[in-house]
Amino acid sequence: MNRPARLLLLVAVGLLAAGSVPAAVAHTHGPLGVTATAPVTSRNARVGVLIRGGAHYCTASVVHSAGRDLIVTAAHCLGGDGSDGSIVFAPGYREGRAPYGEWAVTRTYVSGGWKGRQDEDSDVAFARVGKGGKDGKEVEDVVGANSLGAGRQGAGRVVTVVGYPHARETPVGCTNRPTAYGGSQQRIACPGFSGGTSGSPWLDSDGRVVGVLGGHLEGGDTDDVSYSVVLGGEAAALYRTAGR
Repeated sequence: MNRPARLLLLVAVGLLAAGSVPAAVAHTHGPLGVTATAPVTSRNARVGVLIRGGAHYCTASVVHSAGRDLIVTAAHCLGGDGSDGSIVFAPGYREGRAPYGEWAVTRTYVSGGWKGRQDEDSDVAFARVGKGGKDGKEVEDVVGANSLGAGRQGAGRVVTVVGYPHARETPVGCTNRPTAYGGSQQRIACPGFSGGTSGSPWLDSDGRVVGVLGGHLEGGDTDDVSYSVVLGGEAAALYRTAGR
């Protein structure tokens, strides 16, 4: 090893020991486009299942709001409203158990584009949940929340998608770089995202939700390529309304 290379290595080791390595240097990714069981982490605890009639059927995740009670999912997951308490959100769901408790959906927020014509460019929605869990707390106070990255298209960035297929009792996760699909959609190549993963958050490296599995063909017509609307002005306005 030549002297400049040795010097750079020593500097990097010193920064790592001090916890000061810049994010661009310290952050590494595993293999892209590989789907596996999502590990138990504080970030993944914010992702959970929507349950109706005793069975989980879609995915949702907690996003920050003033009321600390807001989740985001795909609009097509909220058919039939669910604000009567018939839909329940269970964050961190695994092996048939809800380790953090359950929260009933009390109000839903779907854009006019979806309500009026089920426009696939409007396939994102928010829902407020009542107090729940084991201690009657707001969901964000129990598992935390991600921020909404409206205006930050995932295309070209490395994002991680976490969701719950119907056939599994544990979540799957996959990291890859989405690509643009037209001017209003984005898609990602991640195998095994079958029915039940609609509503799965697409999280960038800063923990911002930059996509929600849905959109084109309600998420795609194969399990290996999934879609999301670009979270633009419509999603941002809906989020502001829901988060008041």
